[in-house]
Amino acid sequence: MEALILFAALGAGLALVFGLPKWRLKRVLARPIDPAWQAILARNIPIYTRMSGDLREQLDKLVQQFLHQKKFVGCAGLEVDDEMRLTIAGQACLLLLNRHSRVFPALHTILVYPTAFKVPRKHIDAAGVVTEARQDLLGESWGDGRVVLSWDHVQGGAHDWTDGQNVVLHEFAHQLDSESGANNGAPYLGSDTSYRSWSEVLSRDFANLRVDAMYRQHSVMDHYGATSPAEFFAVATETFFEKPWQMSERHSALFAELFKYYRVDPRAWQAQPEAAAEHESGYGHWQ
Repeated sequence: MEALILFAALGAGLALVFGLPKWRLKRVLARPIDPAWQAILARNIPIYTRMSGDLREQLDKLVQQFLHQKKFVGCAGLEVDDEMRLTIAGQACLLLLNRHSRVFPALHTILVYPTAFKVPRKHIDAAGVVTEARQDLLGESWGDGRVVLSWDHVQGGAHDWTDGQNVVLHEFAHQLDSESGANNGAPYLGSDTSYRSWSEVLSRDFANLRVDAMYRQHSVMDHYGATSPAEFFAVATETFFEKPWQMSERHSALFAELFKYYRVDPRAWQAQPEAAAEHESGYGHWQ
């Protein structure tokens, strides 16, 4: 009898311990978001006020969860404040709208530098000679649960939402990519059919972008996306959210794949560009 009581007490204790994070999160999400937080989101995510009420409410809750679960660390003397946390969380959580997925489950820490940061890199040439150097980066997604960002460039992405350049969207797309088990440009899609369609479309557009980059042709997408399938997915994500009209016209199949994955249409949040801007020389010339 005493053993049964002991096991019951132990079971209740374990249930309490393992249920505590869920209980705390539920409590956080039950609170309305602080209006001061919403003001920061509106200021630093230009499309925030153009989104439907349902999507804004989703984003608010995702941001609350993100800030509850993730740790921010300032680097090189930077002191991280609410403006920084909310700007990064808000932009990152745009990738999760309508998807009912977990909030970047493998991620636990965001390191924020005041500006571009240096990381060591090794280059091995054809002869096998190793050269070590330090490279300036604007952001990086690591496989150990960390993302590194330059605050200067986060701000730049926040203030210009039509140039297809957004370091937060880029690095958090890498986080989604890794959820399938590898950073290879194919995030978790759920079915063999989805993977076949994704592979066909993205492989073709990746090859076309490599040609554009080789011949220095202008493209809707940044040529950095031609460096690897993983970078192509991240660059395509930036373009999908920031230049949706151009992508949908010049890379319609790619836009459709990203629309199926992200389950939002960013064209609803932006005015359609002038026709002249749509037909710049070189846009998707093989599409």
